[in-house]
Amino acid sequence: MALRTTLAALSAATLLGLTPAAMAQTTGPNGETATPTAEVTVSDAQAEELRAGGHTAALLWHDQSDFVNAVTAGATDEFERLGIEVVATANAAFDAAKQRSDIETALVREPSIILSLPLDPVTSAAAFAEAKDLGVKLVFLSNLPADYVHGEDYAAIVTDDLFQMGKQAADALAAAMGETGKVAWIYHDATYYVTNQRDNAFKTTIENDYPNMEIVAEEGIADPARAEEIANAMLLRNPDLGGVYVTWAGPAEGVLAALRQNGNTDTKIVTLDLSEPIALDMVNGGNVTAIVADEAYELGRAMAATGALALLGEDTPAFIVAPAVTVNADNVAEGWMTSLHREAPESVLNAN
Repeated sequence: MALRTTLAALSAATLLGLTPAAMAQTTGPNGETATPTAEVTVSDAQAEELRAGGHTAALLWHDQSDFVNAVTAGATDEFERLGIEVVATANAAFDAAKQRSDIETALVREPSIILSLPLDPVTSAAAFAEAKDLGVKLVFLSNLPADYVHGEDYAAIVTDDLFQMGKQAADALAAAMGETGKVAWIYHDATYYVTNQRDNAFKTTIENDYPNMEIVAEEGIADPARAEEIANAMLLRNPDLGGVYVTWAGPAEGVLAALRQNGNTDTKIVTLDLSEPIALDMVNGGNVTAIVADEAYELGRAMAATGALALLGEDTPAFIVAPAVTVNADNVAEGWMTSLHREAPESVLNAN
């Protein structure tokens, strides 16, 4: 999941204190139990019923990216299978006011389902109110409008298996370091359950599963532009770092730049979410050892299926998660396809 939020950069201190027990599995923003996307399916008989209904859908996204394109592809393919026409698409460009306008514009087309990522819990609560009151089935990606009630106001939140993303990142870094050595942990300094759970799952896994590895440097980051500066300071204080975890690929590019400037070819990087520059370093045998990504296409499929089931009056899980995939130099082509349902960039596929 590329970082999907406008989300105010508040202190993450309260979430960084989560206990290992609380971090044992992915939970929703209000503690909801996770249901795997594989369990959310529309049968052939249900699909036939839906095809006779003349239903429609709107895809109202927060941004335009490879991730959004993959989610859109998964949703569109599932809607096509179910005979549900997509009548509106939009990109709010991380602008809450534009998202509200996008919703108002889409409602003119009278969609039966809306798939969207609410940009801000408070403003989104008002933005989606008319759609909710009209009985449109709302399926949200990763975020939830304030005070919305599952089963009454929305059908589900669909997101990544956040704990597994962090755990797999820890396991990949441990393998690259021979399960021993010093680690730096660069986490997202904002109160956002998606990144907080991913980051803390990494930390918990290192602390609980790898006794010969030690997190010796911790730093929160809200502005990705500061990543290079933070990494340089960490390397100055800890020149023998064996590995660095970076909360997502954007700031990981800054950390990689710092390592290169310092002539450091030994310290390993692990991060989350696919990025061409990060993947290119990885396949060329650089500092990056692995990237953990979500199955974005599967997120879209599950969102569409959830909205369709809600149209049929079926009970839908409150919180649904898609699998995580660890991408390394050996499986980059397969991993890219699994995550984004498209070929990896030519630069990555053709690297020596």
